[in-house]
Amino acid sequence: MPARAGAADAGRAALSPTPAGGERAERLLGELRSREPAAAAAGVSLRLVRAPGRVNLIGEHTDYNLGFVMPAAISLDTWIAAVELAEPVVRLTSLENGETREFGLPDPGPRRGEWIDYPAGVAWALSELDLPLRGVACVIDSTIPLGSGLSSSAALELAAAWALCRTVPPPLEPMALARAAQRAENAYVGVNCGLMDQFASVFGRPGAALLLDCRSLEHRPVALPPGHVLVAIDTRSPHRLEGSQYNARRAQCESAVAALAAVQPGVSSLRDVDEAGLERLGRLVDEETLRRCTHVVRENARVLGTLAALGSGDLDEVGRLFAESHASLRELYEVSSAELDALVAIATAVPGVAGARMTGAGFGGCTVNLVRDDAVEDLRRAVEAGYPAATGRRAGFHVVDAVGGAGLARVVTSLEGA
Repeated sequence: MPARAGAADAGRAALSPTPAGGERAERLLGELRSREPAAAAAGVSLRLVRAPGRVNLIGEHTDYNLGFVMPAAISLDTWIAAVELAEPVVRLTSLENGETREFGLPDPGPRRGEWIDYPAGVAWALSELDLPLRGVACVIDSTIPLGSGLSSSAALELAAAWALCRTVPPPLEPMALARAAQRAENAYVGVNCGLMDQFASVFGRPGAALLLDCRSLEHRPVALPPGHVLVAIDTRSPHRLEGSQYNARRAQCESAVAALAAVQPGVSSLRDVDEAGLERLGRLVDEETLRRCTHVVRENARVLGTLAALGSGDLDEVGRLFAESHASLRELYEVSSAELDALVAIATAVPGVAGARMTGAGFGGCTVNLVRDDAVEDLRRAVEAGYPAATGRRAGFHVVDAVGGAGLARVVTSLEGA
């Protein structure tokens, strides 16, 4: 079982050194100064924070069923530059789309159905915990492709938390901060997600994935194999987690648990179900719901199998488990797509690709690929040739590092070095 991280270790996870970002940081601070008069005043403190996206190596749709997941925080990330305002208002400008939105504190008002809901939801969740927040003007820059399944939403949530809290770091234990961001997405935005994305963005470790037990919240780093890198390949066929299909699958799992618990005391989630339990479920639920539950129960076993295979260096077994996971997501959970299937087929035919599967909630988004260093360009060429022919689309290709979690990148005094 993973070892529980103590408070001191958790604090170090959230406060791990983060890169200053060089030209990117200066560009973002310059945008803030040019757009916000308060940020251009001499002697004003400007805060620059960042939070990473994530890939999930294996363990899909298991987090909200209190199972096991194995994500890694990645070097595609979201940055926010912020200046404090005198009034209790949060004003954010997205450099990606040029839009400016704002909300008040402590009550941000109702959900709007736009990207501003993610930081507004964080403000709402943190206000519920009576945390001291500050009015700010911000500019946001992200390298996480929207709709890619690489958790741009969790990265925006965690970056917003670091920007909005009056103190640095936010006055919460890191796991409590991740759970507050999850609550923002569940109760304010309306996506009934599990904890994995926010956890990964908070607890990321350089060079490692993370094994999380979503019931006990025990976690541990998992070393990635030497001589290999992670490649996220974007179908550019985006999904929307707000859609009904994601929440419907969670509801199916919960209804199955309720049915089984009525005849088998001690069952509180699909984490408590084994193969014998699946056989009992077959007499209690419809065929489609049984398929959903079968995926979750066996996916939990695949996560632990992947942990063992990575520990022993058995990359053939890792590849087999990745392939089983993808097939299960396609056939049992039914969240894959033609584009995701095409990318997995292309990648698994390339020598040096240890494993390939869809990552994230599905309905579009990305695949995650564990690739030998010297095979990355072969994979890129295969995708560039094969994916447009199969789908009529061009894929996004991202070689990513596993990185540290959300945190403070820099605090500067306005006009310092300008």
